[in-house]
Amino acid sequence: MAGREAGIARDVGDRVGRAWLARSRFPDVIRLTEQTLTLGDDATAFYHLGWAKRATGYPMEALAAYDRALSLCRTDHDRWNEAATLSNVGLVHHGLGDRQQALDHYERALPIQREVGDRGGEASTLNNIGGVYIESGDRRQALDYYGQALPIMREIGDRAGEATALNNIGGVYARLGEWQQALDYFGQTLPIRREIGDRDGEAATLNNIGQVYAGLDDQQRALDYYVQALPIVREVGNRAGEAVMRYNIAMIHYRWGELDRAVAELEQVVELDRQVGHPDLEADTATLERVRQERARS
Repeated sequence: MAGREAGIARDVGDRVGRAWLARSRFPDVIRLTEQTLTLGDDATAFYHLGWAKRATGYPMEALAAYDRALSLCRTDHDRWNEAATLSNVGLVHHGLGDRQQALDHYERALPIQREVGDRGGEASTLNNIGGVYIESGDRRQALDYYGQALPIMREIGDRAGEATALNNIGGVYARLGEWQQALDYFGQTLPIRREIGDRDGEAATLNNIGQVYAGLDDQQRALDYYVQALPIVREVGNRAGEAVMRYNIAMIHYRWGELDRAVAELEQVVELDRQVGHPDLEADTATLERVRQERARS
């Protein structure tokens, strides 16, 4: 009976965890999975824990949880979830600035996902590979991978995945300086993310729209979008995302000559970078010192 009750508890934890991840309730997922794991090792619980730890800025803890999930999946010959975990490990390495490690994991995941017929996972990994190429400056390759992912997401009715692909395509056009195309794609993304309750994704898209308006030199409108995004990333516990929003806000105050406000935001950026081990810590610290020096001279 005790074993049966533990199995029921794990099943409930799995279903609740997936629902909470979809709605960016990351701190709740961490508490839930830690309770589930008191019943014994569970690949799904470790997977959910890795996801929530990555989202809240604990990359090394995320990797440790994913490593446990991978080991259990391989012991159980669970190829489907092995591939999903490999792809998410790639996301952690991407966030740490190690694009080659990220690509290696995505390229290990993709053939397994195709082999087992995981169309949603395949599309997600194609999106992730596109993200590596956009960071590497190869926008054409990035668009190719995003363009492969989008129709799969629509075919299987994956609204969250569709929003991710649309958002990523908008990001490519933003980097190309094709602002209206970028706004068109972000404009398609935002209502989907609100519809499905993806708060973290909603904040990312609001930030992206803000960056487009900054590119169009409409700083007030850019600031309006950043200010909408900031409380959302704080609500879901995304400290790396909060650092990005605060940096963007700081740069607007800097352009307006409001150096006290710029320094205040940048000080928080640097502290958040330290907390999450962000690869931009050194560059952001240098920016903070430069702005402090300008303020001292003014």
